[in-house]
Amino acid sequence: MKKLLLSLAAMATISTAYAQKVLVLYYSETGTTKTVAEEIKTQTGADIEGIEAVVPYSGNFQETIQRSGRERESGETPALKPLKKRIADYDVIFLGYPIWFGTYAMPIATLVKEQDFAGKTVVPFCTFGSGGLNTSSADLKKALPKANIAAGYGVRTARVAAAPKELDRFLKENGYKQGTVEKLPDYSAQQSVTDAERAIFDAACSSYQFPLGTPQTFGKRTTSDSTDYKFTVKGRGMNGEESTSIIYVTVGKAADAKPEFTEVVR
Repeated sequence: MKKLLLSLAAMATISTAYAQKVLVLYYSETGTTKTVAEEIKTQTGADIEGIEAVVPYSGNFQETIQRSGRERESGETPALKPLKKRIADYDVIFLGYPIWFGTYAMPIATLVKEQDFAGKTVVPFCTFGSGGLNTSSADLKKALPKANIAAGYGVRTARVAAAPKELDRFLKENGYKQGTVEKLPDYSAQQSVTDAERAIFDAACSSYQFPLGTPQTFGKRTTSDSTDYKFTVKGRGMNGEESTSIIYVTVGKAADAKPEFTEVVR
């Protein structure tokens, strides 16, 4: 009888968790964001749909930057093909996009202008070269004041292979998927960078196509999978002025693991 009651309780919990209708809605130019979107669908069982521009972006980096730059300056947004799914039919929308100019890609600008997200829980997820989850989430809050913009997930394009494991944690931590995960420890207090930490930072960041700055201080934590670093970094922003950012670096437990930077928060 006890086992039966426990089984029924577990079924009730699962039923409650999936009572809400969930849609994974994403724009992907090169396929990277699509990979993450499909992983979310696989792990949650949600419905999924890709957003398409009437005039597609080319997939060429320079051409995309030039076109989206013109659109931003003019205030124009690209026309989109009609959605097959109805946002009104869903409670939770996982909204995915690549980061352009530090925020969500231009097709998302059209989407949030034309569609009604009032009362919906919107979960941002994005792919990026260095960062942009925090800034794009803030922009979504401004664009969709009547929606609940929840904590989001972001991954560097160079690290998209890490997305399945990271999403498993993210989805469980935030109640979108059944299960529990190890609670991550806090980072230590910031302390001055020594040659050892500078070498880890350089190994993780020196190959990036743009300068990321010079580490000043760091915090550290150890998990069952990795040793993670939170660097405070001084550099120069796009306008040439001095700026401070936070750069996260992780080093896996394997003997041959190489340091990787996971995100820049500006």
